[in-house]
Amino acid sequence: MSGHTDNSVYIDAPIDLVWTMTNDVASWPALFTEYSAAEILATKENTVKFRLSMHPDENGVVWSWVSERTMYPVERRVLAHRVEKGPFEYMDIEWTYREEGEGTRMRWVQDFAMRPDAPVDDAAMTERIDRNSKVQMDIIARKVELAAERVS
Repeated sequence: MSGHTDNSVYIDAPIDLVWTMTNDVASWPALFTEYSAAEILATKENTVKFRLSMHPDENGVVWSWVSERTMYPVERRVLAHRVEKGPFEYMDIEWTYREEGEGTRMRWVQDFAMRPDAPVDDAAMTERIDRNSKVQMDIIARKVELAAERVS
């Protein structure tokens, strides 16, 4: 068995602004509420390798990992995966963007599997990621919409 989530959000902002803001990894701690730091480790053409750190959990532990994402601007698509997998056997994420009316539909499809010795199984992580993705997408949408209001 493996985990899979598929979530999208409508953002009342032009696709170019949504694309630019959500692909500026260095600014993710201001865009997402769960990240305390984003360190760019390497960039090559449309690929960025970076370390994300979360805010301390209830036990004071700061979770951190390295990921890599490749942007395909013409397709308005991003493919990402964890380089340092931690409790995951693998973690792949596809971000897609499409114009919808006056705004943008941003979608995240996440596929993963937990290692047998991970603290949670695939089903529990699927539920956690699905719930958190909805929260973070809503927060991102509001922040991008506020930026769009300032620009117009």
